[in-house]
Amino acid sequence: MDKQQAQVERAEKMTLGEALRHKDVVRNELIAGVTGFFAISYIIIVNPLILKDAGIPTDLSVFATIFSSIIGCLVMAFWANAPIILTPGMGVNAFFTYTVVVNMGLSWREALGIAAVASFVYMLIAFTKASTVLSEAIPESLKSGITAGIGLFLVEIGLEKAGLIVAGKSSLIVLGDLTKPATLLALFGLVLSFILYIRKVKGNFFIGIIATSLVAFFFGIKDADTPTVDLARLGQYHKIVFQNDFSSWLSTPFILAAFSMTMILVFESMGLLQGLLPDQRKFKKTFEGSSVTTFLSSFLGTSPTVAAAESASGIETGGRTGLMSLTAAIMFALSLVFVPLLAYVPSGAIAPVIIITGAIMMQAIGNIKMSDFAEWFPAFLIIVLIPLTNSISTGLAFGFVCYPVMKLALGQGKHVAWPVYLLGFLFLLDLIFSSLL
Repeated sequence: MDKQQAQVERAEKMTLGEALRHKDVVRNELIAGVTGFFAISYIIIVNPLILKDAGIPTDLSVFATIFSSIIGCLVMAFWANAPIILTPGMGVNAFFTYTVVVNMGLSWREALGIAAVASFVYMLIAFTKASTVLSEAIPESLKSGITAGIGLFLVEIGLEKAGLIVAGKSSLIVLGDLTKPATLLALFGLVLSFILYIRKVKGNFFIGIIATSLVAFFFGIKDADTPTVDLARLGQYHKIVFQNDFSSWLSTPFILAAFSMTMILVFESMGLLQGLLPDQRKFKKTFEGSSVTTFLSSFLGTSPTVAAAESASGIETGGRTGLMSLTAAIMFALSLVFVPLLAYVPSGAIAPVIIITGAIMMQAIGNIKMSDFAEWFPAFLIIVLIPLTNSISTGLAFGFVCYPVMKLALGQGKHVAWPVYLLGFLFLLDLIFSSLL
């Protein structure tokens, strides 16, 4: 074990106060926090653009996105001491907008009410023994499948951001245009970041982002959408705060939407934390903190927060304590003023970090006993369906429904813990209700 790896493992056992007393740990955590922030920074713009279709003013939901992210990261730092970045989640924001508001015809205020109810149920589960019972009952093959599935999902996101894959006309995905400057920039960043990573250079991903951004600056390569935030609009932010509408809470659409959103929040968060956390002893506190932030976010005027899969980029850089999350919180706070500077960090600089991080997470496939098809196939469904459906919760649903069915078919039903049957049943209900919404 090299010195750097030993230092990282030692940091896992430190409290936030202890970590602050070690300069090497502080340096690692700062770099990890900045790296993780840049990897997920696109959420500041993308989330408001999605919520715009629900009717929430874009310039105001930018503030909601930033504020909920700051609170989430601070909770992770001081409550859980975990290297996790919480932001409004991709996937659940699409469910919020396109399923609840557009398809079901509910208002964005009612959608915020649904988010609050779902988050409250999430908190009830998180702060009771139910969370521990459920997380401990999940078979190791499914846990490894979740980690690998999230990894493949990150690879897909990274390849899309790099322009290496695009939607095809005759097929689902085709190779992007390799003559575009932005794509060539991403390839440069990928090679550079890969070399820095395998050479175990300290701050490898951060160096890759900065170097690639400098190349983009000198060659005039910028993303098409330049983010802007007008601080003068902050005085209007109150228009989307505490706007939750619970008036139709007994209606069938409200109940069905709340159930589906609860399933997404509870089990997507559980799956993400199972796959991301280097030290699973921090799971309980992290899960609790995530639930609280999710509940608060519904009153701040945005779709629910979840653990960002891009946290893995910071973790792979060496983040092991809440200092990484605290650094990310500071970066989100600074983004209120410096968001336009994010235009100088193009997708081509961020994509390589996301791709390599996803590839690292996919190594979890090696922990699955592939010779046992009943263990491998449910995990396989999770791995492929998360990226193909663009939904972590959908991938989990198919995997968790399949697992007990496979075991029963083999006459091994007695070897399956009862919570796994419960999860399979709940996920089956979720798939049914989701198809009806």
